[in-house]
Amino acid sequence: MSPDSPTRAPERATPHPVTVALLLADARLPGGGHAHSASLEPALRGGLTPADVPAWMVGRATTVSLVEAGTAVVAARLLADAPPPGDGSAGTAGTADRLDAVVRAWAARTPSRALRDASRLLGRGYLRVARALWPGSAAVRAAVSYETARGTGTVPRAVVLGAIAAAAGLPPEDVVRLTVYDDAQTAASALLKLEPLDPLAPARWVLDACAAAEEHVLRVAACATPESVPASGAPLTEGWAEAHARQTQRLFRA
Repeated sequence: MSPDSPTRAPERATPHPVTVALLLADARLPGGGHAHSASLEPALRGGLTPADVPAWMVGRATTVSLVEAGTAVVAARLLADAPPPGDGSAGTAGTADRLDAVVRAWAARTPSRALRDASRLLGRGYLRVARALWPGSAAVRAAVSYETARGTGTVPRAVVLGAIAAAAGLPPEDVVRLTVYDDAQTAASALLKLEPLDPLAPARWVLDACAAAEEHVLRVAACATPESVPASGAPLTEGWAEAHARQTQRLFRA
């Protein structure tokens, strides 16, 4: 190549899906998780004791986390086949309609408005990550187009996670495990700010929570329609979240 020849940017290698999962599970990723306690602060304010947290984490991993995971899996399957936005095809509008159905299914399984608002805040942060790291992905562009059409900050975190999974080729089973782990680790990190204790203790509890969810992984990974998303909610968590949203002194939004 002569000195006057134009230089070309090196082609970007495709990361292994496991590497993508590690990135998304890393608390240092600027996605907004620092403002969220995975509902632990509302639970502690509502009467949960630190001694109850291990069982609470297992319960959450096998209920609420699976709703998020199933939503992400369904969104990933939908967006993996999404046509590029702006191509003028009827498929683009169809993608938005199908995403509407996914979001409605998620919202029906997340009755607390406070938790829905918190999830959309996290989704906004995740979408920023997705746009920066996978700008050429049709799945990510479809998610961005959907947010533009429905309004900024309207897409829940689980749907954006599905777009990232589709862009990165993350297998459904790993999407489920990632969702459960991220939720448990978020709670563990928040606990160290809320209660003084040995930091190794919540690390053990995260592993226990993930182990408890493992028997559900294949079932949730098989979700293919909005109707198939698990409806395993936690009413007490919803109530705590609503009470927490009205408090003026708190470390976390939810």
